[in-house]
Amino acid sequence: MTQTQPVETIPQPRHAPVAVPTAGQPYEYRRSPLVEPDWTRFPGWRHVTREQWENAQWQRVNCVKNIKQLRTVLGDLVDETFYADLEADQKALATMSMLVPPQMLNTMVPFEPMSTEAFLADPIRRYMIPVASDRRTDWPSHPYASRDSLHEHDMWVAEGLTHRYPTKVLAELLSTCPQYCGHCTRMDLVGNSTPAVDKLKLTLKPVDRYDAHIAYLKAHPGVRDVVVSGGDVANVPWKNLESYLMRLLEIETIRDIRLATKALMGLPQHWLQADVVEGLERVARTAARRGVNLAIHTHVNHRQSITPLVAKAAQTALDVGVRDVRNQGVLMRGVNATSADLLDLCFALQGEAGILPYYFYMCDMIPNAEHWRVPVWHAQQLQHDIMGYLPGYATPRIVCDVPFVGKRWVHMLTEYDRERGISYWTKNYRTSIESADLEALNKRYAYYDPIDTLPEAGQAWWSAHRDD
Repeated sequence: MTQTQPVETIPQPRHAPVAVPTAGQPYEYRRSPLVEPDWTRFPGWRHVTREQWENAQWQRVNCVKNIKQLRTVLGDLVDETFYADLEADQKALATMSMLVPPQMLNTMVPFEPMSTEAFLADPIRRYMIPVASDRRTDWPSHPYASRDSLHEHDMWVAEGLTHRYPTKVLAELLSTCPQYCGHCTRMDLVGNSTPAVDKLKLTLKPVDRYDAHIAYLKAHPGVRDVVVSGGDVANVPWKNLESYLMRLLEIETIRDIRLATKALMGLPQHWLQADVVEGLERVARTAARRGVNLAIHTHVNHRQSITPLVAKAAQTALDVGVRDVRNQGVLMRGVNATSADLLDLCFALQGEAGILPYYFYMCDMIPNAEHWRVPVWHAQQLQHDIMGYLPGYATPRIVCDVPFVGKRWVHMLTEYDRERGISYWTKNYRTSIESADLEALNKRYAYYDPIDTLPEAGQAWWSAHRDD
């Protein structure tokens, strides 16, 4: 009898597979490698070599300081309407003079054809080269805006030394930067005067100013933390900055030193110079030996600004012994005030450049800044929306710097009138000008949303009280 071979059968599903739709995530992470944009795409830099580009002195000499120089770089990539718009802003509205290093200009419209429309829409351009059409005409400034909105100058205990918090001081060593941001909170002091703002001036010689700082800190052992700023410390000759830092390190009560420099991003070539790297290593070694935390705080507002040179500068600082490199950005409409923009930036900072996302400040209430500012509720929503994506230690806090109060997480307000855009805040310490104010800790301090973001009734209320 012949045995038949078994017939192989393929199991069949009882039902045909059905595609199940997925909702997806509000934000999808995609790793994006850092790229240095091609500067030779600009007519004015067509023949600039890599050696020139990576030279700090070349960068400084070729900063764009006026419309004529911008024309030389851009050629006919943008049309005359843009230059007229820029000139109108410079003549009447700008609180900061123009100063843009090539490194920063090169991150504007980095990977698409340059045009007037693309340049106007670029987030870096929006805050580094503001034009008149950017600004609001109904409420260009809030009625409570002021030149020194945080009252830092009022709290000087020596020229350039602000004692605002009980254990911390801000040391403004100078009043210049390698680059000037349109939204600068220190627009009353930093940079050149503009038709809209006659700047204050530091009057002491630098050596006398620094001596006064050191003397105050020696006499006030309750201060343990010094933010060394300006201006930007990248504009202090290195030997002078190193001397100042070494003097701080000799004060036993100083335990934290933070160097504030947007130039780590705006002019990374400075922080890669051999003399600066070697000097930073000496300072870092001394700080470590004395148990002092030395950090660099930079200021990056958009992912486009993070390039391989920026990452190299940050990593070099870490390699020579700086404990942390941290970022403090500013929330601005048209620049970064979406959760996607913030997350893209934070992943580039933390994952690609070794820079810790630390703070995002709400833009301060300075003149002609209403088009940048966001309301408190918007900042609260952004804080909510970025949670859970980044590592916890690299999830930035969004803070409101409330006049006479200081930095507060945006959810820490005690009362909020959404219709009129007035939030109220409390505090738990006295500033240096409130030592005799027994009621300072019992007061509520107001902060104001931009009026154009208010409901119609709120806008009408402010219009009725415009001249109060």
